[in-house]
Amino acid sequence: MADASRRTVRTIVQTAVALAVLLPAIIDASGIPSTLPWVAAALAVAGGLSRVMALPGVQALMPRWLRTGPDRDDELRRLDRTGGGGL
Repeated sequence: MADASRRTVRTIVQTAVALAVLLPAIIDASGIPSTLPWVAAALAVAGGLSRVMALPGVQALMPRWLRTGPDRDDELRRLDRTGGGGL
């Protein structure tokens, strides 16, 4: 895939994920009642998409350029503290 195509796909995916994350705040700020069926469905889909995209298994299936980085705290927890070289 050409670099321009990858950038385009990545931008579209990132924008969709960002909108999914921001959708609850956008709906709240707009004053649209969240009890409307289409709004409730959109919020449910947005929440589900955000959760699924954050799963480690899904992250592993994504191309490297689309993955989020590991959590720094998780990296620190995995350090081998029994190796004798420490503080």
